[in-house]
Amino acid sequence: MTSTNLFQRYDLGELTLPNRVVMAPMTRVRAAAGGLATPSMATYYAQRASAGLIVSEGVQPSLIGQSNPGTPGLHTDEQQASWRPVTDAVHANGGRIFAQLMHGGRVSHPDTTGTRPVGPSAVAAVGDVFTPTGPQPAPVPRALETSEVPEHARSYGDAARRAVAAGFDGVELHGANGYLISQFLSSNANLRTDRYGGSVAHRIRFAVEAVSATVEAVGAARTGIRLSPGGTFWGVEETEVAELYTALLGELARLEVAYVHIEATTDEEVLLELRRAWPGTLVMNPVLPMGPKQTGRSDADHWLGLGADLISFGRAFIANPDLVERLRTGVPVAPVDEATYYQGGDAGYLTYPAYQYTA
Repeated sequence: MTSTNLFQRYDLGELTLPNRVVMAPMTRVRAAAGGLATPSMATYYAQRASAGLIVSEGVQPSLIGQSNPGTPGLHTDEQQASWRPVTDAVHANGGRIFAQLMHGGRVSHPDTTGTRPVGPSAVAAVGDVFTPTGPQPAPVPRALETSEVPEHARSYGDAARRAVAAGFDGVELHGANGYLISQFLSSNANLRTDRYGGSVAHRIRFAVEAVSATVEAVGAARTGIRLSPGGTFWGVEETEVAELYTALLGELARLEVAYVHIEATTDEEVLLELRRAWPGTLVMNPVLPMGPKQTGRSDADHWLGLGADLISFGRAFIANPDLVERLRTGVPVAPVDEATYYQGGDAGYLTYPAYQYTA
């Protein structure tokens, strides 16, 4: 077991993080019309700037990549400009922030984007997707032609360039949770027989091309990726999980990306195998998204002891803007009101107070 402490500094690329606490990306659907970031979003992220690193909510790199209504984008000049007050506010409070780039792929709806979703194959996601008029069954996506796939990989790089221009310190590609990169990694969402499907080497190709485009756009030190090995979000399945992710991590190591952010979506034995296969910075998210519990100090210490470098906390950051200090001092972590996750407005968004310490 290592003696790594959650509150030690850490050098990540060109950044020095004051602690090893990462605020995980969380959808909050508070963007304005047109996918614009808002003053309330600037306040929300600035309140949480004591995190070693903030990863923003998922940001669509293109209109067709939008998954949910009310989410922000980074594919127009107006969207890019709207993010500058957010990044400025975080930096003014001493923080660091990466934008998470999230292409929903098949997890979308024409009522949200005005066009039919795309995916690796014409296989619908499992479950209802959010639309402007409420949940609706996930539609069957249009399978991308081989010639179209590279432009969707490049969209991550284009959005990354805009993110850095808007003041973000870097970007994280959302390669997890059943969205587009995850769909290509899948063995049931991806039924392709061209160079993007079938074998492990082919199924990782889209992820590698998306990361390569991003590294080319903004540099490896500003590029991370989030993965959910073996995860089954939106009905995706993956065969040969250890082989698939070991191969992908090998390619990511060649590209020298800043970090890999892994969710605990498979057995710890497999996760440790992947830790050994990955020579770079590992951000570990120890608790399943939307699972029955949220990450706590003991989970963080466990994974630091197993070789993780940074630990991401999701839901705990919603109700605890001062989460780092609460973890440091051991004061109670406030519960979150789940009803306000996606309702919009400032209630349940900007209204959680910092802990009031007494002398």
